[in-house]
Amino acid sequence: MHIDAGFGALFPLLFVALAAGGIWWAWYWGKKQREAAQAWAASRGWTYHRNVPGLVHRWQSAPFRRGHSRRAQNVLTGSFHGRHVVSLQYQYTTGSGKNRTTHTYHVVALSLPARLPWLQLSPDGMGAGVAKFFGGQDIRFESKAFNDAWRVQGPEGRFAYDFIHPRMMDRLMAPDALGRSITVEGNDIFIAVSGSQRIEAIDVYVNTLYGIQDLIPRHLWLEVGYDPLASTA
Repeated sequence: MHIDAGFGALFPLLFVALAAGGIWWAWYWGKKQREAAQAWAASRGWTYHRNVPGLVHRWQSAPFRRGHSRRAQNVLTGSFHGRHVVSLQYQYTTGSGKNRTTHTYHVVALSLPARLPWLQLSPDGMGAGVAKFFGGQDIRFESKAFNDAWRVQGPEGRFAYDFIHPRMMDRLMAPDALGRSITVEGNDIFIAVSGSQRIEAIDVYVNTLYGIQDLIPRHLWLEVGYDPLASTA
């Protein structure tokens, strides 16, 4: 097939223009995201930080501890019913060169009043890479619908079954919880959702997390030295 020489000479220029356009759009979109996050934080009395490098090491569970070039950006911190909350856009990179891929997640974490054993619920097995680190195993329940919706990983023993009692199971089957990755790790419970940070979703995710922690049985708290009834009093 014959290609006009003049037209062929435009290919490099077109490529450069497209690359420059892509770089500009990424910069512009990032700028708009930062401005939206700053405005939201100011309206709520929360704190905004463009980058918090230390957060990439805070958790072991997926999507953390994967790939390289990890970044915690557009970090918003505040409180909800007396609990510390952090929302961030987390990114990491896999591969290199033409095979380089950047993975982006919106992570929202709610602090817990005491440390609990590790537990992860995921729709797609996100936690498989860290289950061994925590001594975890796949856990199945009597409800087929729940097993079809969630993959549960946690420690051996009764903890997962006590945590996911019938009322908790109903809560996890609600639309705002389904399809998310929900993890209990240390003093935090967090949601990780694939994609850029969505400011309008922060309230939804925080309410979901608070609703879950509110259903954690008292005896599980007592086992780690915390009494929610004494705290309320």
